[in-house]
Amino acid sequence: METMIRAEVQALKLIQANLESCILGKSDEISLLLTAMLAGGHVLLEDVPGTGKTVMIKALAKSIHGQFRRIQCNPDLLPTDITGVSIYHPKDEIFIFRPGPIMTHILLADEINRATTKTQSALLEAMEERSVTVDGETHELPRPFLLLATQNPIDFEGTYTLPEAQLDRFMMKFSLGYPDAETETRMVASQSISHPLEGIEAVSGVDQILSLQQQVKLVHLDEAVAAYLVGITRATREHAAVYLGASPRATLALVQASKAYALLQQRDYVIPDDIKFLAPYVLGHRLILQAEARMEGASVSSVLQSVFQQVKVPVRWEK
Repeated sequence: METMIRAEVQALKLIQANLESCILGKSDEISLLLTAMLAGGHVLLEDVPGTGKTVMIKALAKSIHGQFRRIQCNPDLLPTDITGVSIYHPKDEIFIFRPGPIMTHILLADEINRATTKTQSALLEAMEERSVTVDGETHELPRPFLLLATQNPIDFEGTYTLPEAQLDRFMMKFSLGYPDAETETRMVASQSISHPLEGIEAVSGVDQILSLQQQVKLVHLDEAVAAYLVGITRATREHAAVYLGASPRATLALVQASKAYALLQQRDYVIPDDIKFLAPYVLGHRLILQAEARMEGASVSSVLQSVFQQVKVPVRWEK
């Protein structure tokens, strides 16, 4: 792309190569993670334990030379355990703010649905405003800031369902899933001597990531393609099987994700295929189906496929 600095294009390729050397056979999922990072969004990873979620996130942090913190969410975790706390120093007669683990570039909230709803809500301001308020004082988070939360879809005992308001603040939701037999065999061979994370080196910096996030804003979204995108989100609200459709925040998230994905593909314009690829991951967790539709076997995936068939794809004719 003419508008991109060559070093930044190369950095994206190297980051992707780093992640693919750690997580084999998951190119699409890695592209989704990088897309969210470039778009400045947050990701919810819903998957069974041991599929490589933490390894992928650590590899990303090492690749961009960013700060990484991990929170193990438990029912006894307090909001101040995340945001930090002000401690009174009698000698100086002042309160000094001790920042929590949220003051980082990449934050992993492991098993977020095990934290209480009050603790989960402590993340909302950080996700939306990129800041935290403690004792009436607002503290800006480092830039870039990326929250990656995980939850186990199998274990329901001792878990708290994420409210719709919080789900809506995650730009994407996806899972890694189990590798196929061939990929798992390659994984065994590659890790017989050392863990792939040990060989990961920084190939970029946080300043380059911030520059790329600015480049995302310059990616062109044609009026016809924008109308197609809006048509998809609006169709989810009008679908007979849907109780709660995609919000306007979801529309804006899909716009930003589509621009970021186009940039990742080294294009300075969005195409309809970008939107179709991203829509299940950006809109899927925001849709709530009617109880009757679920009983009849409807799923979010089938609803989105129906929406794609309803909304006309813009076509450009050239002579």
